[in-house]
Amino acid sequence: MAEEEGDGPGVQRANCLLSVKTDLNLRLNPKTASKTKLFVVGSAIELRQRKKPKSSENKESAKEEKISETPVPERAPKHVLFQRFAKIFIGCLAAVTSGMMYALYLSAYHERKFWFSNRQELEREITFQGDSAIYYSYYKDMLKAPSFERGVYELTHNNNTVSLKTINAVQQMSLYPELIASVLYQATGSNEIIEPVYFYIGIVFGLQGIYVAALFVTSWLMSGTWLAGMLTVSWFIINRFCYLLMSASTYTFMMMWEYSHYLLFLQAISLFLLDSFSLERSDKVHEVYKIYIFSLFLGYLLQFENSALLVSPLLSLVVALMLVKCLQLNAKKETLVAKIMKVINFYLVCTLTVTLNIVMKIFVPHEENGHMLKFLEVKFGLNMTKNFTLNWLLCQKSLQAPSQEFFLRLTQSSLLPFYILVLIICFLSMMQVIFRRNNGKSLKETVTLEDGRIGERPEIIYHVIHTILLGSLAMVIEGLKYLWTPYVCMLAASGVCSSELWMTLFKWLRLRTIHPVLLALILSMAVPTIIGLSLWKEFFPRLMTELTELQEFYDPDTVELMTWIKRQAPVAAVFAGSPQLMGVIKLCTGWMVTSLPLYNDEDLLKRNENIYQIYSKRSAEDVYKILTSYKANYLIVEDAICNEVGTMRGCRVKDLLDIANGHVVYEEGDRLTYSKYGRFCHEVKINYSPYVNYFTRVYWNRSYFVYKINTVISFQS
Repeated sequence: MAEEEGDGPGVQRANCLLSVKTDLNLRLNPKTASKTKLFVVGSAIELRQRKKPKSSENKESAKEEKISETPVPERAPKHVLFQRFAKIFIGCLAAVTSGMMYALYLSAYHERKFWFSNRQELEREITFQGDSAIYYSYYKDMLKAPSFERGVYELTHNNNTVSLKTINAVQQMSLYPELIASVLYQATGSNEIIEPVYFYIGIVFGLQGIYVAALFVTSWLMSGTWLAGMLTVSWFIINRFCYLLMSASTYTFMMMWEYSHYLLFLQAISLFLLDSFSLERSDKVHEVYKIYIFSLFLGYLLQFENSALLVSPLLSLVVALMLVKCLQLNAKKETLVAKIMKVINFYLVCTLTVTLNIVMKIFVPHEENGHMLKFLEVKFGLNMTKNFTLNWLLCQKSLQAPSQEFFLRLTQSSLLPFYILVLIICFLSMMQVIFRRNNGKSLKETVTLEDGRIGERPEIIYHVIHTILLGSLAMVIEGLKYLWTPYVCMLAASGVCSSELWMTLFKWLRLRTIHPVLLALILSMAVPTIIGLSLWKEFFPRLMTELTELQEFYDPDTVELMTWIKRQAPVAAVFAGSPQLMGVIKLCTGWMVTSLPLYNDEDLLKRNENIYQIYSKRSAEDVYKILTSYKANYLIVEDAICNEVGTMRGCRVKDLLDIANGHVVYEEGDRLTYSKYGRFCHEVKINYSPYVNYFTRVYWNRSYFVYKINTVISFQS
């Protein structure tokens, strides 16, 4: 699908982790002790002098007396049970309704944006761009396969996508969502009712609805009121950014994502800090660690022994935590020895994690994601490079720091100010709890509203730590805002709707003019109501305008190119060009290509860099040798890349190629070095020797120039 900015679903698969976080929230939520009343037989006030029992009768009477004094739990009145049931029912109904309405809104907006139902199949498929096209193409391949087993085999031994390369597409691209979608499409009989593309995007929108419902429920559980869920959904819809990107990322993270272990690593760090400060029982935290280990093991098997999971920092951290727990010595709590042991344990965990990760990388052969480590080194100024791929990644908007426009958008919807307020109060309360615990002050087992200690709730502390970690990364890499912003919506909404948060603030301010509990209850209802009304007044008309405004998606040049390939090109032809265009060709025509828009494979990244040389100042012979080494038959030159303007200074593809090839010294101004060759994409259009000796133009329109790569070279004067 068309993406407005940044990453494709391969980079953005993280949003469905909200369901994991919701489950984690349930795990960490302490059980509330049931209230009991003590019934006393006889007079409840009068104190009686009793004699020592001298016979068996006296012993029996003593037993009866003891039984009578045992606390007996009282059943809640029927009207209380009805109120609880009504509250849960209305909340669940609101969560489901919010998810369904959001899914319907996305579907309507998608139809308005692309006129999807009024277009031919080829035009619909062109709306899938970049790696989205690749994922959908494999979904189509599964539907065309004679059986599910045969389809899986062809994907795991795929040699008809990239020339001279057999790839395991299921492992390399984590195609389990596509496999499940194809099975559901055929098993439910949908092939007789709905077209494959509608079923595919229907799953995307449906999962996005589930994601919104998960946000609703998580915020509800944290604040205790489903009003927070409504506010979360409102903020999320207003600050949704690129909805197609979010939908695609939700879908592709349905089962797993090649970078999911990095996000789980942040969760494990949050739990580790929670355990280190004794803010949650260690046994409960270590149960989650066991789940992580099991998930990594299962993922390793299902991803065809994916070595990236074995060398992941998540596995090293969890194993280190389990080992340290086995070595942990018992010491009396709140003593100097216990505090020293905590410091030692913290040091051991950090040291063991780094050591285990280094050892695993030595003994486990791996190549994946190595370029990402090099990218981070350059990103944080630890290294300098002229490498085309690394500099190209650095120039991607999604991998740069967030723009001012991003923060302005969050502020205009009042989300950022309330998030900062909630985060500051929860963080300071958390630090207050840690300080009290380290100074030997005992904490209450059950915290009441009057106590004003929101920082004593483990689930609150967990989410505060997690959002700080995600926020820190989002301040460096803009693409991570798609993970952080929903978290911001949830935490801000649950905070302003929580009377505990307001009570905590009033305790610090020592409010005496008005009863703080009453005022906290009033504000927990009034503030979200005021926010909701203001959002409705300001943004609801805009959402309605989006649904009523007809947008036009018009790309006749790409349609003409795909039509020409399907009609004129041989079935065994191999096409070369930019990775983004190759993904569209693979989807729309099924022809073999030389590269793909994937960035988790070193070989594909090298291919992309080599094919991009068609936009550099290289000779016709050099480019010809590169293309024939990949058995390419046709070359497609894109005018938009060759004549690229308006991009960030030094970030145009041709600029990056000149830097990598040494044709530009990019220091004190742009100083060109001598090159006896012109830019290939310009020179090849002129049709003079030696370019016509190697390449023959067979098709062109306003955007694309297609050249047949000659197998027999005839040198002309």
